[in-house]
Amino acid sequence: MSVIVVANPKGGVGKSTLATQIAGYLASQGKVVTLGDLDRQQSSRQWLEIRPAHLWPILPWDISRDDIARPAKGATDAVIDTPAGLHGSRLDAALKVADIVVVPLQPSLFDMQATHAFVRELREHKRAGKVRMGLVGMRVKENTISRDRFREFVATLGIPLVTTLRDTQNYVHLAAHGLTLFDVAPGKVERDLAQFEPLGRWLVQPAKAVPLE
Repeated sequence: MSVIVVANPKGGVGKSTLATQIAGYLASQGKVVTLGDLDRQQSSRQWLEIRPAHLWPILPWDISRDDIARPAKGATDAVIDTPAGLHGSRLDAALKVADIVVVPLQPSLFDMQATHAFVRELREHKRAGKVRMGLVGMRVKENTISRDRFREFVATLGIPLVTTLRDTQNYVHLAAHGLTLFDVAPGKVERDLAQFEPLGRWLVQPAKAVPLE
């Protein structure tokens, strides 16, 4: 089973939005997807509860009698939405099972500062050479100075920027109904699908680790 961990220690950067969209994309590709939520707010789990049953199925994690959450049986792909403050032993546990780590970040000073330290921690981790890592810009306003500065910043991190997703209410409206970009008519979200496409292709690449420079 392929395990995708969506992680950034700072809250409010769009982890749940990205985790649910990734799960929806994989499900639309015929994968048997399970979405786990390790955050106290349980945003992804609540999103799953309102997801219409007739759509591409996304399975919740199984909760055993000992209250331990595990990926749903039979899943081919697991997406894990992680909590803020992911460091130390909690980060170790996440990276131990991860095949891919996707780091969402927004083009704000505070988000970039927090992400800089987190990416350094990822790059120095003992499993860094065994886990594929990529950045996704969230709520990036097109044709702005902040976008240009954002791209300059991520170029210094040593982890590829896979794509940027624009600042749009589409994600808010979709989340409110348990939907993803891949559950509605393509014409309604054409620009957003085009921006997600590089991430989709990157996620399904053959799993192979590339040593960080």
